[in-house]
Amino acid sequence: MGRGGIGGAVAAADMENSDSTRCFVRDVKRIVIKVGTAVVTGQNGRLAMGRLGALCEQVKELNFQGYEVILVTSGAVGVGRQRLKYRKLINSSFADLQNPQLDLDGKACAAVGQSGLMAIYDTLFSQLDVTSSQLLVTDRDFRDPSFGHQLRETVVSLLDLKVIPVFNENDAISTRKAPYEDSSGIFWDNDSLATLLAKELDADLLIMLSDVEGLFSGPPSDPQSKIIHTYINEKHGKLINFGEKSRVGRGGMQAKVAAAVCAASKGVPAVIASGFVVDSIIKVMRGEKIGTLFHNEANVWDCSKEVTSREMAVAARDCSRHLQNLSSDERKKILLDIADALVENEGLIISENEADLAAAHDSGYEKSLVSRMTLKAGKITSLAESIRSIADMEDPISHTVKKTEVAKDLVFEKMYCPLGVLLIIFESRPDALVQIAALAIRSGNGLLLKGGKEAMRSNTILHKVITSAIPDVVGKKLIGLVKSKDEIADLLKLDDVIDLVIPRGSNKLVSQIKAATKIPVLGHSDGICHVYIDKSADMNMAKRIVLDAKVDYPAACNAMETLLVHKDLNKTEGLDDLLMELANEGVVIYGGPVAHDTLKVPKVDSFHHEYSSMACTLEFVDDVQSAIDHINRYGSAHTDCIITTDKKSADTFLQQVDSAAVFHNASTRFCDGTRFGLGAEVGISTGRIHARGPVGVDGLLTTRCILRGSGQVVNGDKGVVYTHKELPLQ
Repeated sequence: MGRGGIGGAVAAADMENSDSTRCFVRDVKRIVIKVGTAVVTGQNGRLAMGRLGALCEQVKELNFQGYEVILVTSGAVGVGRQRLKYRKLINSSFADLQNPQLDLDGKACAAVGQSGLMAIYDTLFSQLDVTSSQLLVTDRDFRDPSFGHQLRETVVSLLDLKVIPVFNENDAISTRKAPYEDSSGIFWDNDSLATLLAKELDADLLIMLSDVEGLFSGPPSDPQSKIIHTYINEKHGKLINFGEKSRVGRGGMQAKVAAAVCAASKGVPAVIASGFVVDSIIKVMRGEKIGTLFHNEANVWDCSKEVTSREMAVAARDCSRHLQNLSSDERKKILLDIADALVENEGLIISENEADLAAAHDSGYEKSLVSRMTLKAGKITSLAESIRSIADMEDPISHTVKKTEVAKDLVFEKMYCPLGVLLIIFESRPDALVQIAALAIRSGNGLLLKGGKEAMRSNTILHKVITSAIPDVVGKKLIGLVKSKDEIADLLKLDDVIDLVIPRGSNKLVSQIKAATKIPVLGHSDGICHVYIDKSADMNMAKRIVLDAKVDYPAACNAMETLLVHKDLNKTEGLDDLLMELANEGVVIYGGPVAHDTLKVPKVDSFHHEYSSMACTLEFVDDVQSAIDHINRYGSAHTDCIITTDKKSADTFLQQVDSAAVFHNASTRFCDGTRFGLGAEVGISTGRIHARGPVGVDGLLTTRCILRGSGQVVNGDKGVVYTHKELPLQ
């Protein structure tokens, strides 16, 4: 449909906020924007200069980016009526004022208002160094077969010159007696005119600005009403009533919906959005989920089967209970089937991933993010093997961890059980989806997944492949894929259904999630990992560990960010050699106060910096206690390491560093669920409650108490002889 997207800032910016159903805007070039009377004028009938100014600024921005913008504006009659009321008032006699007659002819109002409205547009656009032109049309014009051809030639010429054509129905000479009621003819108001022009001028998109955010399921003022983001005629057409008691409740919406439906049926997508939001047009062009979209393919999209966030969470919970009822071997078979399905569909998965990577490159994403997105050759096979390893693990469900005889024939047991429903929000890495799904199935949990928009195609195909291997006796809704960022806010309110939220991403993401929900959150802060080289360290070992910790995978959260060195090693051959090796690998070294002064490396602004791909902070410390104090002050409690041959120093470090993972003579890169033998991980937790460090199957479990009796009652503890005898678990 489009003639090649612009690929500029408007189309490429904020991909994370874009919605999968709005991806078509990337191919849009020619846009028709229709502005309603309620947007152009205020409640007093006067021009709303603030909204008009915001409109013109957005049109100017689109014009600058290379889009072809055609404006269809209402408001001429309203402007003219305001002016004629004033003119009639000042020319009235005292008798006229005693018995005012302010009914005005609509055509006269249109004639006066058209010039005034256009003068305002011309002034505003001129201030923005944009040229506009006025085109007045009537229904009668379009009856001439040659008119359409001439219209297209004129508009194309204007667009080639970067001129904004401004259309309006010429109500002053319209042959219809009641132009807002008479729906006969080719068009009958500016909404239907906008649709006609969108089709005649081969537009790629029609944006209709109103005084409400879009089409609602009920009156917009009703808190229970929800905006309909994608209109599907078969689904919504019979549910919405218009008129004086319209459920959408605002004048002009029926005409806009009819015009939008008509445009979509002719192959021109339409969006009804608020003209009261200063950047609504720009947001539409970014692909954000605002307003109501009308599209001729909407009925075949997944959104036609859209369920609420609560329904998705409840379905995952119900399916998890079916999963828990299966035997260990049956759950194991599901995982093995998923592993096989991934291998069988490797070509399709790689193809979708390559499409995501191409889009990410075009959008200018950082190399570190693109690297995390990439499913390299052999990665699918590796993931399948990881799933098979998880399948071979001991069944964690209903495993007894404690058994006690409370009294004669009264036995207490504490057993592992699934948490329930997990909501995992992760960024960039589609392979995380596979690992998390496998761990959830092994632990008997329901799962809701929200990945980054930049990997949407990869996540979608992986989800489809995985759920296709889940048997009907469990239900494919065991694992739900959340596709819209808007749904996260609704899901975070479901503390009665969702049991744990695990955000995998930046410290900012984790903090935002924690602030927005009552559901327990398991997450980690920034991966500011330290390696401390003690004065007794073997420098050859130190070189191997430091290089691996920094260079093996610089974008990982367990990569080294800060190198602490005992002061006695300053300017030694071993340290100089190590720093040279880091520099040869492309690592940029910044110095703390001491390192900056002695080695003349660039000074670091703050020790508490977010991890970056190829930067490292270096600082000298007095002793192991100084290193511990530095880490506990500036670290993120993720993973920290000491390199030393002194056992006492090592033990002190391991005991006093307050991090989720603390290592002696081993690279920080070992902090990983797979490397620890957990099969995989849903994330690395730096918190202190429930789970800490790499979180595998055991971190997705809780316990419950089982009591087996033979008719005992408490009755004030009379007649009960408590034995509290530990019993063997087998």
